[in-house]
Amino acid sequence: MKKQQGFTLIELMIVIAILGILIAIALPAYQDYTIRTKNAECINVAAAAKLAVSETAQDRGSLGAITSQAITGYSFAASSYCASVTIAAGGEITATTQATGAGTLAVFKLTPSSNTGRIDWACTESAGAKKSQLPAECRK
Repeated sequence: MKKQQGFTLIELMIVIAILGILIAIALPAYQDYTIRTKNAECINVAAAAKLAVSETAQDRGSLGAITSQAITGYSFAASSYCASVTIAAGGEITATTQATGAGTLAVFKLTPSSNTGRIDWACTESAGAKKSQLPAECRK
């Protein structure tokens, strides 16, 4: 009886074909994941702005008392993936991403609403980025 010394060419080709199919499926999902985490960093940077808006609204009595970013005392420090965070009248926060690797950079709008003594935040994306590249709180 003869012992088999290795794999045949067809067996190796089948393994390579299976690996190619798995890579073709996994690579786009991984790219979306990395872009989503970079976008989430910008949302996390905007958390300080959310706190500034909440404290100002509590101190002044309502969200309507927030007329500009200057009144909240918030100042933005850029990060690797967050180009800007601004606060508009009424406390609406706009967070703009940068260098995420996405075809369309995400621009998040965090809109506050007062509800029985607390502030709830609604997140929407306004630049048309792919839904799979957005953090869960901003996917609708």
